[in-house]
Amino acid sequence: MEPSEDWLVESLRLYQDFFAFDLSGATRVLEWIDDKGVFVAGYESLRKNEILHLILPLRLSVKENQGLFPERDFRVCHGGFSDRSVFDLKHIPDSSLLVTSGLPGCYLQVWQVMEDSDVIKAVGTIPVHEKEENLWPRVAIFSSVTPGVLHGVRLSSLQIVDLESQKTTYTSGVSDSEELSSLQVLSADTFAFCCTSGRLGLVDIRQKWAPLENCSLSSQSGGERWCAKVGGRGLGPGPSIASLSSDGQLRLFDSRVLCHPVSSVHCPVSTPSPNPELLQVTWAPGLDNCLAISGFDGTVQIYDVTSWNGIGRQIEPLFTHRGHIFLDGNGMDTAPLVTTHTWHPCKPRTVLSAASDASLHVWDWVDLHAS
Repeated sequence: MEPSEDWLVESLRLYQDFFAFDLSGATRVLEWIDDKGVFVAGYESLRKNEILHLILPLRLSVKENQGLFPERDFRVCHGGFSDRSVFDLKHIPDSSLLVTSGLPGCYLQVWQVMEDSDVIKAVGTIPVHEKEENLWPRVAIFSSVTPGVLHGVRLSSLQIVDLESQKTTYTSGVSDSEELSSLQVLSADTFAFCCTSGRLGLVDIRQKWAPLENCSLSSQSGGERWCAKVGGRGLGPGPSIASLSSDGQLRLFDSRVLCHPVSSVHCPVSTPSPNPELLQVTWAPGLDNCLAISGFDGTVQIYDVTSWNGIGRQIEPLFTHRGHIFLDGNGMDTAPLVTTHTWHPCKPRTVLSAASDASLHVWDWVDLHAS
């Protein structure tokens, strides 16, 4: 049999559920609005890009094993168009507002999901002071009575803007020009940052800029680009911060001690990431010590970090999703690149993934090691 046929047969054993959908354009955004809805947005330049609010297939709530079931069961609930590429989109909790970032990166755009129609409407902008042609601001949201938008291209430009008044409520106040790869709000007063160099930091906005950092490690970077994710609140004991490099190195940190990793391993990636902007590492909200990585090829790899220790180990994934390779109809040589993935907030082993061929998959994987 052809590799794709082998995979189709094997998928009956590998997946509890599987849904496939084709978007009108590829997305780098998968943002939850609740446990049934997700936002996607196009990122192509020189054209209008759709922003869509999709309702997931209802049969995801069915308990029995359905095996492989590719179908177009997503429903478009709201939609709009952006004149810019959308590289990031954040939903403001408990509201109908969205904030997007992309290129050109001279401002953030604010959108509203209209209640009396199916339209997602542009309602405002947030100015960005740094004007850098090929860089765009990273974004995170402080959720409160009056939400704050944390954004920045570099550490020097980090600031929080009150969404309602447009007033700046916090700035880093430093001249550090390190480029940011990600921002993540952890609580009402703390956030985490990761720089492309691998530099990590935890910041308390109630104090002057004095982050808990891993500067010595980032200075040892060999030119790789890095991204990072904090699991849960990231403020308790244990390895809760995962940092991923473009050549497949994965470091785990205890958030209380960032000067050295708890473990540092090498993931089995065939080549360095062809587009480090698409690198992603995420913690499973419903599984202990489980994370996923993507951005190297047409797969999403899932790992159990429980047994990791020491430095330099080669590890193997607990599960690898290859659906974007085998369902595109072109075979391994022209496989699309996974552009983003996210875990379902309530279903422990359900993951959404999107790829450069505009495919969108929802899959509930089976832990064969446990069974």
